[in-house]
Amino acid sequence: MDLHSVESVNIGPGETKLVATGLAIELPPGYEAQVRPRSGLALKYGITLPNSPATIDPGYRGEIKVILHNLGRQLFEVQPGERIAQMVIARYEAVEWEEAELSESQRGEGGFGSSGRF
Repeated sequence: MDLHSVESVNIGPGETKLVATGLAIELPPGYEAQVRPRSGLALKYGITLPNSPATIDPGYRGEIKVILHNLGRQLFEVQPGERIAQMVIARYEAVEWEEAELSESQRGEGGFGSSGRF
């Protein structure tokens, strides 16, 4: 779903601003909301979300605000009603960690690039 701004905000090149949506939600346990950038804003203006995807957990009750960053070279003017981000509701599994020895694998501790050429 699209998230819309409820305020005017000017974001200069290299600036990061918090933009209000006027929206608050109550998620059931086992669900999260993920806030993601809009591809059109990224392509046309260099506007992105530096913490993407942002996570809203089921315990949060405040207004959803979106952190926008301007990677472009021009001032970006957010207008009230403008679509600024997208939000997806996703189910997740809660886990309980258990300390134990890890089993062996073919890759082992091989890090970046160790699983193949590309």
